[in-house]
Amino acid sequence: METSIQFNLNGQPVSLHTDDERSLLWVLRTDFGLTGPKYGCGESICGACTVIVDGRPVRSCIASLEQVKDKGVLTVEGLANEGGLHPLQQAFIDHGAFQCGYCTSGMLMHAYAFLQRNPSPSREEIIDAMDRILCRCGAHQRIVAAMESAAGKMRSGS
Repeated sequence: METSIQFNLNGQPVSLHTDDERSLLWVLRTDFGLTGPKYGCGESICGACTVIVDGRPVRSCIASLEQVKDKGVLTVEGLANEGGLHPLQQAFIDHGAFQCGYCTSGMLMHAYAFLQRNPSPSREEIIDAMDRILCRCGAHQRIVAAMESAAGKMRSGS
């Protein structure tokens, strides 16, 4: 059904008049030009489309626009602030925690939400949390190392 939907996108209020059943993923990519969230499986399995909605990781490929009405949506593009990368983004670069890069934005967003809930995770907790995002490149050990590094920087505020 066509309706007006308002929500905050990367800290900015946005509004559109469209079908409220459209997937959040396609609204982000086509209406707002945010190409960080990727279409992978379309079934909430792979996690390449993960964004944060009110502090929780959400698979945007199955989330309708109605589900984010009046909420806050954060994409990988919104992690960086004041022209600098977020410590998690920088740690992924420093540790080479990606190869093809297709899952990277979903990994980053899932990792961000996890580290917000658990700022001092054990290696095992990181592995368990990140098991929900598929990466076929084999960067798993580097992803864990990047998250350990970023967690320390996020705790210290650097």
